Amino acid sequence: MKSICVYCGANFNGDPLLRTAIEHLAQAFVDQNIRLIYGGGSVGVMGIIADEVLKRGGEVTGVIPQFLFDMEVGHTAVTELIITENMHERKQKMADLADGFIILPGGFGTLEEFFEVLTWLQLGLHEKAIGVLNVGGYYDHLFAQMDVMVQHRLLKEKNRALVIDSDDPLVLLEKMKIFQSAPDDVWFRDKT
Repeated sequence: MKSICVYCGANFNGDPLLRTAIEHLAQAFVDQNIRLIYGGGSVGVMGIIADEVLKRGGEVTGVIPQFLFDMEVGHTAVTELIITENMHERKQKMADLADGFIILPGGFGTLEEFFEVLTWLQLGLHEKAIGVLNVGGYYDHLFAQMDVMVQHRLLKEKNRALVIDSDDPLVLLEKMKIFQSAPDDVWFRDKT
């Protein structure tokens, strides 16, 4: 994987555990020569991940719609900033540029982006790994809901297994690489 799209929010709650996880993820990107693709913002978790990758000498591509750029939330110090006409074009461009996806803690927008690329994977529209960095158990309840969906037979177990998760950025990246090399194997999904 040469580039990974990170979905995250424009807010940051000050959680030192999340801050440390972002720093470790940024370092892993730089160490593994992975370009960060993200939403182009300068605020919240988006701004932090971009700044941390840049500070370590990594490459960052931001993709932001014109209306958000006009609100002065665009990060103008990134390696490359792509301005799109709208949100749909932004999401498509981010997905096209990425070899995989990582979801950090975030709000509605983060979940919407996550479920969109997850649905695309389920439908066979791409074969890119999707990893959830479950910092401090942030997504535990979401995973539990997915398990309920399987129990009620409204979600197939093989599709539930498409969600790769870990609370450790290095472990998450390793699981994603395994998925990329053998996407039909789901044995690696566990709670580590």
